[in-house]
Amino acid sequence: MCSIIDDRHRHRRPVRECAPTAGPTGKKYVATSPPGARKRRGLVPALGLAAMIVSMMQTLVVPVLGMIQNDLDTTTAEVSWVTTATLLSAAVFTPLFGRFGDQYGTKPTLVGVLVLMIAGSVLAAATSSLVLLILARVLQGAATAIFPLALTVLRQEVEPARLPGAMSLVSGTLAFGSGLALAGAGLLTQGADPDYHRVFWLATALAVVALAAVLVAVPASGKRTGGRTDWLGAAALALMLVQLLLPISQGHAWGWTSAPTLALFAGAAVTTVAWVVIERTVREPMVDMRMFVHRPVLFSNIAGLLVGFALFFLFIGVSYLVQTPADIAGYGFGASVLQASVVYLLPAALVSLVGSQFGGTLVRRIGAPGTLAASACLGLIGFAWLALARDSTPSVIAAGALVGLAASFGYAAMPALIVMGVPPHQTGIANGINSISRSAGSAIGSAAITSLLASQTIDALPPGVPALPTDSRYTLSFALAGLAFALVLLAAMALTTSRFPSRPSSVPGAAEPTAEGAPVMSPGGAPRAEALP
Repeated sequence: MCSIIDDRHRHRRPVRECAPTAGPTGKKYVATSPPGARKRRGLVPALGLAAMIVSMMQTLVVPVLGMIQNDLDTTTAEVSWVTTATLLSAAVFTPLFGRFGDQYGTKPTLVGVLVLMIAGSVLAAATSSLVLLILARVLQGAATAIFPLALTVLRQEVEPARLPGAMSLVSGTLAFGSGLALAGAGLLTQGADPDYHRVFWLATALAVVALAAVLVAVPASGKRTGGRTDWLGAAALALMLVQLLLPISQGHAWGWTSAPTLALFAGAAVTTVAWVVIERTVREPMVDMRMFVHRPVLFSNIAGLLVGFALFFLFIGVSYLVQTPADIAGYGFGASVLQASVVYLLPAALVSLVGSQFGGTLVRRIGAPGTLAASACLGLIGFAWLALARDSTPSVIAAGALVGLAASFGYAAMPALIVMGVPPHQTGIANGINSISRSAGSAIGSAAITSLLASQTIDALPPGVPALPTDSRYTLSFALAGLAFALVLLAAMALTTSRFPSRPSSVPGAAEPTAEGAPVMSPGGAPRAEALP
């Protein structure tokens, strides 16, 4: 939490507390250790379990889409709405619930989101109607708001010295949840009578456990900003995100130059302008537009977009690659869906979970920008490995593990960068926008690799064998994902070597104030050990 101290009444604070940074109103935000923080030992595991569900909802249905299509007797285009509905729902609900958490309290908002997610999971598990399943996935999409709300709770309740490690552990569950969902879906749909409903019952059980953990371990914080809800701004933001993400997710089926695709992209551009105008004119905007120009926030959102993009290249690319029969295509391993999930993708998720134990340490030692740079280097090496040497099972697993570790470090750095860039009362909405950036990157990555793999297929396949991409398409795909991490590295270098103003800081690696009040990044993003004035 942060105490607000007016410049006219300066008080000395112990050096161990984070340095104050000048806010836009001439006041200073000073992070203080929350009372009783050390007693809440179950807080981080409870929030980690809740956050894990966020990524599970995105990948849970990927292995069973074909099964859903067959059971419900529908088309590929229609069943794709099972994934699209969750993406669009997340775009609408995440910033709104993030703002509600700032205004009305994080715990009640977090509980409400989990209840919505449980309702959606029960409906998905019980229905055999495509329309109701899509509605259920809309409710499950609300789960994306859990992650920014969890980070807000951490900032309110965890002392500054432990905050980077706590954020890293909670963030690390995102990559782990994605792998766990893939493996769980594969395991639950094995046997002579596979049933995709079991996958949603798994989601229900985990969400109920997470809700119970949140009710017990998360304290009811008194920090609420109150104020009015900017419904017009929220509606404009939701419309803009839907207009942007819908053609991205459906463009492959509709055609990238089709009238609906181009019309929605044009509408997104117009709505973006309208949204900016609204947010700059209302008294209590949903999003403070000034936070987008702060480098920690700007580059965190860019990194989130790129990491989300690259991760779906790993999930989809490796899954398709290893299931390809080598005797027909000349490459691949002929793995089953279960083997693809458990043998090839789950190790990356497990490595990311282990790596999250060290992400917070890296943030403290080398700063958030340095941790982001380490993430980019690992991801670049991992995808270069996949692009150039993917001819054996150990090679694919090891390369995927590097990418999983890269995701873990990247997810540790991004919340720390957000904390560097916004005051406490904007933590929820800022992390909500960052979550949307990752979701948008995932949607773009899913569409991009699907289009790339379909753009060049093997000729003269045996009758009855579906179209298979040429091996060069995988090389190009993994190289493109590596390029995404190269751009993340450039963003991290820009943060490490630049001086820029920041707002409140409660984590090491944040900006330090100069004599003139303008914070300056020390080399490598690590904090300077200077006494506070």
